[in-house]
Amino acid sequence: MSASKPLEGIRVLDLTVALAGPYGSLLLGGLGAEVIRVESPSGGDIARNNPPYVDDGGIHFGIRQPEDVSLSILNRARNKKSITLDLKSPRGKALFMQLACGCDVLIENASEGAMARLGVDYESVRQANPKIIYASVKAFGEPSPYPKLKGMDIIVQALSGIMDVTGFADGPPTRLGLPLADLIAPLFAVNGILSALIHRGRTGVGQRVQVSMLDCLASLVAEEHFDVYLKEGYPRRSGNFLERLTPFGVYKTRDGYVALVAFQPDWFKNLTQAMGQPDLAQDPRFAALGPRTKNSVEINAAIQAWMHRHTSAEVIHELQELRGVPCAQVRTPEQVLADAYLHQRGAVVPLEHPGLAASGTVAMGMGLPIQFSESPVHFDQPAQALGAANEEVYRGLLKLSEAELAQLREQGVI
Repeated sequence: MSASKPLEGIRVLDLTVALAGPYGSLLLGGLGAEVIRVESPSGGDIARNNPPYVDDGGIHFGIRQPEDVSLSILNRARNKKSITLDLKSPRGKALFMQLACGCDVLIENASEGAMARLGVDYESVRQANPKIIYASVKAFGEPSPYPKLKGMDIIVQALSGIMDVTGFADGPPTRLGLPLADLIAPLFAVNGILSALIHRGRTGVGQRVQVSMLDCLASLVAEEHFDVYLKEGYPRRSGNFLERLTPFGVYKTRDGYVALVAFQPDWFKNLTQAMGQPDLAQDPRFAALGPRTKNSVEINAAIQAWMHRHTSAEVIHELQELRGVPCAQVRTPEQVLADAYLHQRGAVVPLEHPGLAASGTVAMGMGLPIQFSESPVHFDQPAQALGAANEEVYRGLLKLSEAELAQLREQGVI
């Protein structure tokens, strides 16, 4: 395996906050890019205030001392160099432009118009560095059709339609258990950044990459043909079942829940045999997928009655292990985070507090779920304290003297 990471030699200027932007720069850092994270000297990222917090006494939900660090920051700020800079000051803006001239990528997710007000929008930065890839992650795009609306994940989920198709038919629209808009948008942004870097490699031309959280979720909603399904009488929300592919759903067992997919003819036949009711596979109501979709309530009730008499392990053994019918336990987050296989794959990794190395792992965090045959990729640097890389970046990259750094500190620029 090569010792170099895929994005080694790429330098990223990171002006992101919260989750939608920082997850994108986290991925770039894990892939080997040098990420320089810029925050206000007073703190900058609102995620620094997110509970729970970590200190030498462990994890807690109320700030107890200035040294407390949010778990969100420990998770999202790995593989990034932390510097402070006041972009509202003329000297701070000048330093920022110097940094931008030495970077390949800039990524930001500020509110609409904020970068322009600071004078560090794409047009301004491009004048200083025409080859820059300037990536913007916004809630609704720019200009926004909702200029006064804050782009929080739940707001984007609501506007995207994804909440309206999540939940049970007789229940309310339901928020997904993860901040999906915040997590999906940066994946598209990273795709755009990498594509723009390839394009620049061919042409020498930089460009702006724009991603909207609403666009991203709406594009996922459009994967399912809800307009057609609703016209045909299928419910907008189907809960744990997908009627048009019956049997396809989540069923309660004696000690938990299992997910089952048995809409293929062989799968359905094997399911009915496991249930001890092979005649169901010959019943005109259920023999083919078309009729089953119209009689899903009846067949699901029969499956549920059988499931409820057995444990999850027994159901999985009978279906998945003996008959090849796709079936799996519905696991808890705790079970997933403790899964040794996922740890081995690097999908789930331990988080460390930069100042509490002796305490070891404080919690589990996001890994980098991409495997390369030749390049090592991982989050191998814990989150830094605010401004920990000021000396390295300003002296090493911009060649400022100690006297200049002292003056910048005194003036509150860094």
